[in-house]
Amino acid sequence: MQPLSRREMRNGLLFLSPWLFGFLAFTLIPMVATLIFSFLNLSITDGIFSTPKFVGFENYRQLWIDPQAGINPLKWFASKTPSSLLITIKFALIALPVGIFFPLGLALLMNNKYLKGQFIFRSLFYMPYIVPFVASVFLWGGMLNTETGWINRFLLYIGVAKESLPQWANDVNWVYPTYVIMGIWGVGNAMLIMLAGLQGVPTELYDAAKVDGANSWKTFWNITFPMISPVIFYNLTLNIIGLFQYFLVPLVVNNGTGRPGGATMFYNLYLYKTFFTYQNMSYGSTLAWFLFLVILLITILLFWSAKYWVYYAGEARS
Repeated sequence: MQPLSRREMRNGLLFLSPWLFGFLAFTLIPMVATLIFSFLNLSITDGIFSTPKFVGFENYRQLWIDPQAGINPLKWFASKTPSSLLITIKFALIALPVGIFFPLGLALLMNNKYLKGQFIFRSLFYMPYIVPFVASVFLWGGMLNTETGWINRFLLYIGVAKESLPQWANDVNWVYPTYVIMGIWGVGNAMLIMLAGLQGVPTELYDAAKVDGANSWKTFWNITFPMISPVIFYNLTLNIIGLFQYFLVPLVVNNGTGRPGGATMFYNLYLYKTFFTYQNMSYGSTLAWFLFLVILLITILLFWSAKYWVYYAGEARS
């Protein structure tokens, strides 16, 4: 290796060292540690670690029969204890379409050349995203408070009967829509990414479609969607990963209790409570590794499916 090459290698590692340190300290080492913990019997009592004892796959066997985790689909509807995995999946099925189509609709609106003051609307829609997430959750929690929140006060003001007021996060029928509404608050980033994708579509394609007599739907389906499909795929992947890791909103708004009726005991919240409330390090690690494997499997399936619907410039579309 030439001296210049060694110097470049040294400088490169020097610039990478903060990231490498962070990756080792906060990702790789904790992952290896939790993998080891998942095969041990290890907990904390009064701030003191118990003596580690190797138990093999006992924690994974316990995970399979644990009704609260609920990873066995055969018992999803037979158990009286709400399955945290099923709760997570149900909420994901509700929130995912909103998380994709709502920012896409906003991006299409912001891309309309006839809309006046586009830069103002873009800024307004993006600004909520830069608010720290915890702060925005507290903000929405206050606004949607059933007793003192200004939204219910406004509904009372316009004539809605008090007994008809929505209970928002305290009602089984309203809690998921409430969480979705809170999530819409932060779609500005996804909107901006999709808007960038829309603005990257060559105008010549739209002109050619107009000459061919294509209507708006055919233009969108045959030109716009294929050209922005990588952006949609990116947002879809991040949304699914984020929804399976969902726990901060129920932790703050519902105090991590799972109320109402256990409907908000999401899998990641159950994992968090196992670690930090019950202080069962081994079982918490087992829950974490199962979640990692689920997300990994879903991500692999998404990338496999991408070859059928995601189009990249320069590729022939089948």
